[in-house]
Amino acid sequence: MRTRSRLRPSRATRPVVLATAVCSLAFAIGSALQNFWIVDTPLVETMMRHAGAAHDAGAAADFVRGFRVVGCLYIVGNAVGVLVLVARSWLLWWWVLVVNSTQSLGWVMIPTQMWSAARDRHGVLGLLPSAVTDGGALLLVLVLLSAWVWCRGPWAQRRETEQTSSPRVPA
Repeated sequence: MRTRSRLRPSRATRPVVLATAVCSLAFAIGSALQNFWIVDTPLVETMMRHAGAAHDAGAAADFVRGFRVVGCLYIVGNAVGVLVLVARSWLLWWWVLVVNSTQSLGWVMIPTQMWSAARDRHGVLGLLPSAVTDGGALLLVLVLLSAWVWCRGPWAQRRETEQTSSPRVPA
């Protein structure tokens, strides 16, 4: 006898999948807004002044360039999460978990002067895309991990084991 494991959807699978797809789309849009509307060279120059750094337009432009490269990676990384609507693989689950785990660290990784400069320039709307993407990513990670612990499988799928007989080999 051999034991085979198979994943079956639970009652929570559909809500977890839909929440992941909606969040992934919202986070991709929020990352794009943060990347191309909120953060620009004048904002970074203001951030540098708030931090007490010497005014260097070249350093601000380099920071923006690097910020946008990372932001584009998050846009693509979040967009991939929408694929959960058509595929529920372990690989995609890990992808979504890693992208959102790292994105949830945005409030810690980005200098606090950036938030002050964004709020001064754009008001609360300057903080909203990052608050939604970073805070929402943390909540999504907690949902994914809770569903995994509860169901013992990705996307809130339950692991079922079944016993199969060994195939007979003709003599």
